[in-house]
Amino acid sequence: MSDRFQPENYPVPASDALVSFMREGWSDADDAVERMAVAPWARARRDRLAQRFAAERIVIPAGPLKARANDTDYRFRADTAHVYLTGNQSSDAVLVIDDGDATLYFRPRHSRTDDAFWRDGRYGEAWAGRRRSLSEAEELFGIRCRHLYELPDVLSSKVPARVHRGVDPDVDAMVGPHSDPKADAELATSLSEMRLLKDSWEVEQMQDAVDATILGFEDSAREWDRVLTHGERWIEGTFWRRARAAGNDVGYESIVAGGGHATTLHWIENDGPVRPGDLILLDMGVENRSLYTADVTRTLPVSGGFTDDQRHLYDLVFAAQEAGMAAVKPGVPFRDFHLAAMTVLAHGLAEMGILPTSADAALEKDSGIYRRWTLHGTGHMLGLDVHDCSAARKEQYNEGKLEAGMVLTVEPGLYFQSSDLLVPESLRGTGIRIEDDLLVTEDGYRNLSAKLPRTSDGVEAWMAEQGMTA
Repeated sequence: MSDRFQPENYPVPASDALVSFMREGWSDADDAVERMAVAPWARARRDRLAQRFAAERIVIPAGPLKARANDTDYRFRADTAHVYLTGNQSSDAVLVIDDGDATLYFRPRHSRTDDAFWRDGRYGEAWAGRRRSLSEAEELFGIRCRHLYELPDVLSSKVPARVHRGVDPDVDAMVGPHSDPKADAELATSLSEMRLLKDSWEVEQMQDAVDATILGFEDSAREWDRVLTHGERWIEGTFWRRARAAGNDVGYESIVAGGGHATTLHWIENDGPVRPGDLILLDMGVENRSLYTADVTRTLPVSGGFTDDQRHLYDLVFAAQEAGMAAVKPGVPFRDFHLAAMTVLAHGLAEMGILPTSADAALEKDSGIYRRWTLHGTGHMLGLDVHDCSAARKEQYNEGKLEAGMVLTVEPGLYFQSSDLLVPESLRGTGIRIEDDLLVTEDGYRNLSAKLPRTSDGVEAWMAEQGMTA
């Protein structure tokens, strides 16, 4: 068993005199805490899950710290399902629901009578910061909390359990043979499908993340002189600063893709130049302090204005996005907005003389050759994860129907590789994507990111407002 679950862990050496001296003269009082706003919502989610798996044990870990190098760890980000059900963001915690009765097994701060508070180099308060006491955690999360050291005895019992596996290998090992892989997979599916519909508190968090993301785009634009000097790295760093100031972090690795880099869908090296005359594709999102993330993309002309060829291609992608967004409404198949956007792009490519066949022929299921230049789907669910609800059944997600309360992206794009001889030479090495975050409403949708202009004229006017000149 991992020593993470053992109470004695004093790797820092010390003399008897120092140990004795460090045990004196400390205040050990609790801090005043307020119940988290998410607590009642998290409890309702736990109740729904417990009803789904009545009279069963459910185990949902937050996950452990992960070493970055030697004795330094990566910044911790708790597992999504654990956050969704508890609001807790600290490492090592494990939610256990027994027949509807929930307990959070939690690593509290060490008492001042426990030398680990200054001798435990990984978890001690003097090294890693102040943690909550058990009583503070109970008030904060609105859930019964027990010491993490009690967890091995609980999980080693012969009670069968459903476990959210792959998050904490030590927890997986502790449950051992008392877990059914099929039952565990069913739990993972249910945890994803629960998040398909956002409650009103989650919608507020999504809007908060989007609003911070728009500020990050504005920050980046206002430093355009430095962007031109330092390239893609400067935008990545500027946006990250906003993400940390207004939220928790970026929701995913920012894509800052100037020129030909924009044809690489997941360009995250962000180490290239930003050159006047090129386009730059910015796909960025703030993860707010509740860990909900935005996902917004804009493609900007570095010089402040599109060339004729660039504008034509941009307007085609915009028209595709408009068609996709118009198809977002309750009761329609999830794929409808993708098909609507692709129809526009295929016809546009045909009109440009790029498609070697008609648009209608290219759109047939046994063809799809237009995808040479579109590559990806037009959107995905969004929430605590940037690609949220990924374990949901296909009949509930990409082969299901949209419902009010879903949040998704609409993000068509065109990508002309620099080596593609089938496209006009002036457009080779050009990538354009426009992406917005939509809440499905009872009568259509609400664009959460509508404050960031999307039209070619609107983009140019916005750039001028921010002082972006090459």
